[in-house]
Amino acid sequence: MINPFFKNNGPINIEKLLNNINVENSKNYKKDKIYNVADLVAATNKDLTFFHSKKYSSIATATKASYCVTQDNLVNFLPTTCKKILVSNVLLTMAKITKEFYPDSINDNFDTSTKEITKTFYKKKVKYGKNVLLGKNVKIGKNCLIGHNTIIEKNVIIGSNCSIGSNVIIRNTIIKDNVNILDGCVIGKKGFGFFPNKNKNMRYPHIGIVIINENAEIGCGSTIDRGSLSNTIIGKNTYLDNQVHIAHNNKIGDNCIIAGQVGFAGSSILGNNVMIGGQAGISGHLKIGNNVHIGGGSGVINDISDNTKVMGYPAKNLRKFIKDNRWYIQQQLLTLKQK
Repeated sequence: MINPFFKNNGPINIEKLLNNINVENSKNYKKDKIYNVADLVAATNKDLTFFHSKKYSSIATATKASYCVTQDNLVNFLPTTCKKILVSNVLLTMAKITKEFYPDSINDNFDTSTKEITKTFYKKKVKYGKNVLLGKNVKIGKNCLIGHNTIIEKNVIIGSNCSIGSNVIIRNTIIKDNVNILDGCVIGKKGFGFFPNKNKNMRYPHIGIVIINENAEIGCGSTIDRGSLSNTIIGKNTYLDNQVHIAHNNKIGDNCIIAGQVGFAGSSILGNNVMIGGQAGISGHLKIGNNVHIGGGSGVINDISDNTKVMGYPAKNLRKFIKDNRWYIQQQLLTLKQK
């Protein structure tokens, strides 16, 4: 499910679409209509997708997209049913195309539609503090609490038995039942996706949402960005400590424990039952398996298989880390004994 909140301008004629963004129509595509944009996995035979790296070749071969923005050296990985649009900069072209379908996804200005909760349907349905604001298209379930100075901006669905702390801002988010969001969180804003340019950086449209599943808890001051072409997801019964940052498109599994000040770059997949120590950093586009333990302060730059324990910068197998740092560890233990 991509963002159900943004207006989709599709279908758009393929010839018109390419002309609008000044892309050469070398194959002379004319009649087909494109209904939406999506990633390689989610795309249907009415959608346009993109393929920019051999890292995704295994899923590119199975895409159902009718059109794909790609490069000449990658076309052989795509199915014959998928028509290729060849460009020199895939991601930049895809950003322009996404903007054609979802022009409102670029801006994240403050929501001018908000009203004091006392002037809405929920004034007798929800327990709330002072200065609580609600935007358009907000739905709140039973037995919910909302703290002081919190703003639930447009396009938010909150399940039953949820607690939203004070000084929280939420938009473009679906929150399932029994979720606790502590003070100072910002959830559902656009991610840090852009193309550097000497004259003017170009933002990538973010048409995804944030989904926080049942029984999760989000610690104080944490930030969760919505996805670009897919959604950012927090699994069931997953707990985030204070000041954790989850960037766009990350998929965090069930029953995970993530300690304070952990930072995720974009588009990584975290399995179930993962534990991450404080101040660890997770690079983008990684796959971390189930039952993984990551030590505090570690820097993860490679995929991690199931049932693995890692530590260090860069992160390595825990046994190797201990072996490589045995002298230092012994000195630290000796210092502690002397105290």
